[in-house]
Amino acid sequence: MSYSKAPGWSRAAQIGLGAIAIILSILILVFPGTAMVSIILIIGALLLIVGIESVISGLFVKRWMASTGLGIIVIILALVVIAFPVGTTLFLIILMGIALLIDGISRLVHGFGDKESRGWSRGFRIGVGALEIALGILVMVSPAVGVAFVAFIIAIALLIVGIQMVAGGISGRRTRVL
Repeated sequence: MSYSKAPGWSRAAQIGLGAIAIILSILILVFPGTAMVSIILIIGALLLIVGIESVISGLFVKRWMASTGLGIIVIILALVVIAFPVGTTLFLIILMGIALLIDGISRLVHGFGDKESRGWSRGFRIGVGALEIALGILVMVSPAVGVAFVAFIIAIALLIVGIQMVAGGISGRRTRVL
């Protein structure tokens, strides 16, 4: 197996798209709230499209009421998400905090109750549970922290992908030849 150079247009596209990903990651780090609301709006638009498709395709199947009815529910929820993106973002962040809190409690209960596990494994489970509880409470008390945390994770992932794309485009070793 050998590698050949990618065509010039492919390399330029990789570098350009990688640069866009890096710029977007920086914007997310600088404006985390706006980024999260934008993501929620995009998700709302996608849900609206999915709901419309479900209603349209539901008209042409035997059990049209279920598909059409569920599609209408999706459309309604998508419109709520689009109409209230900040409220939706806060609601999802608070749900994330509740999920962290519940999972942390579960890990603590399991860590303290599991007498078979010893040493670092049990301690790690208890430590992670305590950290999840603390993060869950922090996110519920201050949803802005949760928004910043989620935005930070997304930005770092996007930054890494962007750097990888630019590096791949510069090196040009993209196409594999068997």
